[in-house]
Order: sequence, then structure tokens, then C-alpha cells
Amino acid sequence: MVNYSSVPPPDEAGAPGNEPAPPGAPGASAPPTADAAAAAAAAERGGTPAGPAAAPAPPAVRAEGLTVVRGPRTVLRGLDFTVPRGRITGLHGPSGCGKSTLMRAVAGTQAKVTGTLQVLGHPAGHPALRTRIGYVTQAPSVFDDLTVRQNLDYFAAILAPGRAASDRRREDVTRAIADVDLTAHTDALAGHLSGGQRSRVSLAVALLGDPELLVLDEPTVGLDPVLRRDLWTLFHSLATDRGTTLLVSSHVMDEAERCHRLLLMREGRILAQDTPDALRTRTGAETVEEAFLRLVDEAAAAARTTRPKETTR
Repeated sequence: MVNYSSVPPPDEAGAPGNEPAPPGAPGASAPPTADAAAAAAAAERGGTPAGPAAAPAPPAVRAEGLTVVRGPRTVLRGLDFTVPRGRITGLHGPSGCGKSTLMRAVAGTQAKVTGTLQVLGHPAGHPALRTRIGYVTQAPSVFDDLTVRQNLDYFAAILAPGRAASDRRREDVTRAIADVDLTAHTDALAGHLSGGQRSRVSLAVALLGDPELLVLDEPTVGLDPVLRRDLWTLFHSLATDRGTTLLVSSHVMDEAERCHRLLLMREGRILAQDTPDALRTRTGAETVEEAFLRLVDEAAAAARTTRPKETTR
């Protein structure tokens, strides 16, 4: 947070020794510049001082021409997109459209990636990103024979090894368990938990160390409506209160309404990227799902018009 100092009040008029020095004399104030005059005028109006606008923060993720080929199949086809910092970006599309592949590419675990993919100022997969990204896969990544706390203790020790960090690890583990509402199950074996609870343990692991970027691959699959609501409340709290950037994938379109920004995918391509309101306005739709279907129809129509006509002999 920036602390703005107040300007000291001018000396009282008529005080001994406070007569203004003539211009050009030692101690005389320089004439106010145009910027200073504008700032003073704005202050008198109670407005914001005029001045150059602050440069926008670079995106958390920037992709240009991102392509992934797996065998004979092109899974991602030259994607260009950005993920803004401190916001929830939803990655939405039908199953098999390439969402998980894109998630792995951002997390740095996807092989054979071409194009440009910058994550938090580094190429995806850079060693400097290991403690700055939390990644949750679709399948829960927990040890069934360990308790909830033991699972988190294990991963916390990998992130911050050594006795000197023991107090910080303990605090991180306790906070992460509370974040996902598993405090009552701290000493339960992970193998005895429900599927939704195991998914929340995986999310708690990703929250260790307070990462700058969370990459969450369908984190609400298998959860009941109450838990889904609570998780989305947590996601918004992380973005608003901690400044965390979240990239959340889902094929459930009603969750798209909960995101600040959307990447809509189909068949390895980005159909659109914008806010939910902007997408609805652009397509004249009432819901994001309806907007997505209209974009699919537009893309199909465009493909038909650009496809070369077959000639007959």
C-alpha cells in the first residue's frame, strides 16, 4: 500500500523572517511547472492530480502462438491470450477441447510446447516458478495412508525445508486446512475421505506458501452445490484479499458467471476472451452459455465460408 504524505501547511503570513524571497534570490522558490499547477488546481477541486497514467501491470500469463502437438493430433492450435493479475480467469469449454493441456502448459508440466508462454515474467516451467505457482490436477494428488495434516506437512517441508522454517510451515498448514474447511478432518486418513474432501486436500496443498498464481483444473468436479459455492467464495477472497491470480477450468457454464474474465475454448482454439458481461453484450445473449453457443455457430459459419470449394469433373 502506498502511503501519501500530506504537504506541510505554508507559514503564517506576517511571521517574522517568513517574507517571500524575490525571484532569483537565494532561497527563492522556482516558478511552478505546468504539471505542478495542474496538480494544485485538481487538489483545490478535490479531484485527482493530473499526471501521466500509471503503466498497467504486466499479465500473469501471456501466450503467443501456443501450440501443442501430441502424436498426429494438434491439441492446442496457435493460442494467443493473457491472464490478468489478481483476477479470476475462467477457462471454459467442452470436455476434450484442450483445457487440461493448456493448464499443464501454464504449470510447466506439459511436454512439446511451442510458441511463447510467459508466466509471472518467466518462461513456463522455469525453476523460479516452482514456489510461485499452485497447481491442482483433476485427480486428487494425496497420499491415502497419511492424514490430512500429514499430507500437508509433507508438501510444506518440500516447499520450505529446514528447522528454521518449522513455525512458518505449521502456520501455512493450519491456514490452508482452514481455507478449504477441513479443520474437523485434520487427523482423518485421506483414504477415508470422500472424493470431494480429497479434492479439497489437493487444493489445500496448492495453497501452501501463498502462491501468486493458482492453476486449478476443474476443482469443483464432484462437489455438492454448497461446497461449490463455498469454494468460489474462497476463490474470490484469494483474488480480492491476497491479490492471487486464479486460472480455473470448468466445463460447467454456470460457473463462468463467477469469473472476472473468460477464455472460451473449442477444439483446441480460443473462441473468445473477455468479461462475461462483454461476451453477453457482444453476442446479444442472456447467459454465458448462450453466448458460447452463438460463438460456436459463428465460428462454424466462418469455417464454411473460408473452406475451399470442391470441384467436380
